Amino acid sequence: MSTETLLVELGTEELPPKDLKTLGLAFRDGIVAGLAQRELAHGEVQWFASPRRLAVLIDAVSLQGADKTVEALGPPADRARDEQGTWTPAAAGFAKKQGVEPEELETLDTPKGPRLGLRRVEAGARTADCFNDIINDSVRNLPIAKRMRWGASRVEFVRPVHWVVAMLGEQINHGEVLGLATGNTTRGHRFHSSGDIVLERPEDYPQALADARVVADFAQRREMIREQVMVEASGLKATAVIDEDLLDEVTGLVEWPVALTGSFEERFLAVPAEALVSSMKEHQKYFHLVDEAGALLPNFITISNIESEDPVQVIDGNERVIRPRLSDAAFFFETDKKTPLADRLPQLEKIVFQQQLGTLAEKSRRLESLAGALAGLTGSDPALAARAALLAKTDLVTEMVLEFPDMQGIAGAYYAAHDGEHADVAVAQAQQYWPRFAGDQLPENLTAAALGLADRLDTLVGIFGIGQPPTGSKDPFALRRASLAVLRIMVEKELDLDLRDCLQLAVDQYPAGLLAEGTAEQVLAYMLERFRAWYEEEGIAVEVFRAVSATDPSRPLDIQRRVHAVHAFTQLPEAAALAAANKRVANILGKLDAHHQFGEVSANSMVEPQEKALAEALDRVGGESAAQLEQGAYAQALAALAALREPVDAFFDGVMVNAEDETLRNNRLNLLQALRQRFLQVADISQLAVGK
Repeated sequence: MSTETLLVELGTEELPPKDLKTLGLAFRDGIVAGLAQRELAHGEVQWFASPRRLAVLIDAVSLQGADKTVEALGPPADRARDEQGTWTPAAAGFAKKQGVEPEELETLDTPKGPRLGLRRVEAGARTADCFNDIINDSVRNLPIAKRMRWGASRVEFVRPVHWVVAMLGEQINHGEVLGLATGNTTRGHRFHSSGDIVLERPEDYPQALADARVVADFAQRREMIREQVMVEASGLKATAVIDEDLLDEVTGLVEWPVALTGSFEERFLAVPAEALVSSMKEHQKYFHLVDEAGALLPNFITISNIESEDPVQVIDGNERVIRPRLSDAAFFFETDKKTPLADRLPQLEKIVFQQQLGTLAEKSRRLESLAGALAGLTGSDPALAARAALLAKTDLVTEMVLEFPDMQGIAGAYYAAHDGEHADVAVAQAQQYWPRFAGDQLPENLTAAALGLADRLDTLVGIFGIGQPPTGSKDPFALRRASLAVLRIMVEKELDLDLRDCLQLAVDQYPAGLLAEGTAEQVLAYMLERFRAWYEEEGIAVEVFRAVSATDPSRPLDIQRRVHAVHAFTQLPEAAALAAANKRVANILGKLDAHHQFGEVSANSMVEPQEKALAEALDRVGGESAAQLEQGAYAQALAALAALREPVDAFFDGVMVNAEDETLRNNRLNLLQALRQRFLQVADISQLAVGK
């Protein structure tokens, strides 16, 4: 089968740098999917994305798909002719639909018996014929949040498009894309190259652009920038802090990267390092440098899109741009320090947290009470937690945070320390927002943990309580993230708190009647459901969590220990039989009258050796497991209960539970109830699907 190399390139105005990688990958995937849909085989796929282009280069693309035999099935063969041998209406209609005479039909064997049918060979798709559709479909499906028009055209795209390359080998005329005729003419770097670049073959694309000072390959350009930044840093015997998201964004800003090192006055280092980094990173897209101790240095690395004959001038220009921004940060810092955080509390009265839930001042007062109560439950100082909570939102009205929103909490920590607040109170200002995302670090001290828990619980019960829980993809108050953060803090910091009680404490801080009845229980159910995804990521079967949740637990740390204990139990050889036995027991007991009264197991009411053996084993193993349960050693308790497998199996093999004698029957039901309760102290293992 003949093959050719395929190239498609969209030449545009500068594309959004933060979206460039996503667009490049999506364009590649769209072209590849279009070939796959038409069963066109191909070889290696390369994708390219720079500020002025999206491109895909694919080698060994089949010029035509393989022919394939298609079967069309009609009525059953025994209904094709009537008793006189004439074609039935069903057969004649099927033949007409297929565009053939009935005599051209044949009998085909199918799983449902012989059917009248037709086999025909369909020619495979010709790549040249569908190339334009493949490109247009891929363009149409790109993840573009907002499309724009330009000139008098009705065409829409993320940015104006100026040229389109579409080549299949040396074939170049493949119709229109985005209102432009396709061809083999591209363009190089906006400043280092001029005029059109005519491509003779698709394979020439990467080198032709490199000769025109364009590194079109996104991944290659990204690594070039990383290496250049590291080389520049090594010249200062420093370490460059390379944020991966910033690296992606800078890669989307340049086509011919050139790293340059600049500096700023050391006096600015008196400003919180986070503010300086924010200014350099967010506004100027600079990489900052640190020394061996991790302290910020008065230098930065910028990535230029041109190779200047006078780089000193470029560096000087960047230094002149960053200086006013750093001066602003220094001014805000010095101005803010003149007003203690505690004096800013009245300003929170004017800021609405949520229309129905009141202002930030009201939230702060709720947090003060709630954080103090939670601190008491964790064994930390309630007064420190209450103080940290009262001040927690005051930095929102500082000049620093108004200018640099990502300084929220961090600025509060600096100002609290400057105000002479207790060290734990100052630290809690920044760490109240930890963890900020999945896998992020947790608060380091219990004061910060109490504040972080209080803040999230207050929001959770408040938003649920006014009837605005998350729905589908809408979660404006980030309640899913807040729930996982609460669970992580309680579990990973080993805070043995009852989540139900904590939620009720949070509800109690609101005015009576503001939140709906049952809010605490509704939020509890929502939060514990977040555990399901948590354990799925750990590779723990969902029925393990279901077995634990069936016992209505509400202590996250305890749930964690139970789930891991049950997961370990499922690996034991006795697990399958005991899970099946517990399910059988649950079914037997579930058929009893709701008012059935269970009693003590009586040795005098036992006649069969198997029931006596089970009762003895239950007493023996039960005592051992009870001691372990008191210490929360659930894994060991379940391991001890695993010894009941043989006597349980023997009981069901040799004993009739529903005996005619009422005394025998009730005693055996009591024995099964005692067995089930032993396991229920950890989990309902009848929920397990062990061995399936």
